[in-house]
Amino acid sequence: MIGETLQFLLDVFVQGFAGVLLFRFLMQWLRAPMRNPVGEFVMAISDFIVLRARRFIPPMWRMDSSSLLLALCVELIYMGLTLLLDGYSYEHFPLLGLFALSAVKLVKTSVYILMSALVAQAILSWVNPYTPLAPLLAAITQRFLHPLQRVLPLVGNVDLSSLFLLVICQIILLVPLATLESMAMRLL
Repeated sequence: MIGETLQFLLDVFVQGFAGVLLFRFLMQWLRAPMRNPVGEFVMAISDFIVLRARRFIPPMWRMDSSSLLLALCVELIYMGLTLLLDGYSYEHFPLLGLFALSAVKLVKTSVYILMSALVAQAILSWVNPYTPLAPLLAAITQRFLHPLQRVLPLVGNVDLSSLFLLVICQIILLVPLATLESMAMRLL
């Protein structure tokens, strides 16, 4: 009972914060506008640690490497605490396995963020296409949709590229990421 409660708190707060840091990195990598409710929330939640980390971690290839590295560190802490709660005996500290598993989990979370943005963009295009979140969702999805839109024709004036991208994301989750996750689990 207490273990389940602690795991729930870890899922909500620690992994949630890792997701916020990852989303901050992705928004800056995809050149998404920050002047919207989601962007301002992400900046307000993560500024306290990212701005301090930027003093020591320089940007690499014009990307916010401090947000990505912090997301990896928070995910590493989350995975270590989760293994501890599951009763993993730390005879030797599996740093390589935790690092690999954390990196795979961040890639997996990135794919889920893309899938969520695709679904939200589709729903908002029917309900309110002029919402303040529309430019953010477009910035997240368009880089991945444009190659598909060039290849796939419209079917009855309906763009099916979002559906195909969702299928591709699901295949990525099922095959290469599941394989990498099982390989990382063997390193523990």
